[in-house]
Order: sequence, then C-alpha cells, then structure tokens
Amino acid sequence: MFSLFKRDPKKKMRKEYDALLEKAMHAQRNGDIRTYSMLTADAEALWLRIEAHDKETAS
Repeated sequence: MFSLFKRDPKKKMRKEYDALLEKAMHAQRNGDIRTYSMLTADAEALWLRIEAHDKETAS
C-alpha cells in the first residue's frame, strides 16, 4: 500500500546517467578528452547498475 509513495530509484539513476552523458559531451566539445573518457566510463558503470536493477525487479 505504501509502495505508492516510494520514489523510483531507477528514475533517479537514469537522470544521473543523462547528466553524466551531457557533461561528457560538453567536455568533448571543449577538447578535454581525458575528462570526457572519465565521465563516459562513469556513465557506462551507472548504466550497468540500471540494467542490474531492471533484472532484479523483473524477477
């Protein structure tokens, strides 16, 4: 009954993922390839967590 009021952690992670990709894009446009690659790696790790969360909730 009270699960209706719980926040969806997947939604929060997805928003963070989108923000990381946007920061990476801006870093790439500014020529900061090192920061771009670090942010992209962080975004990929977060995406793996999102997929793992999807598998947990699907089961």
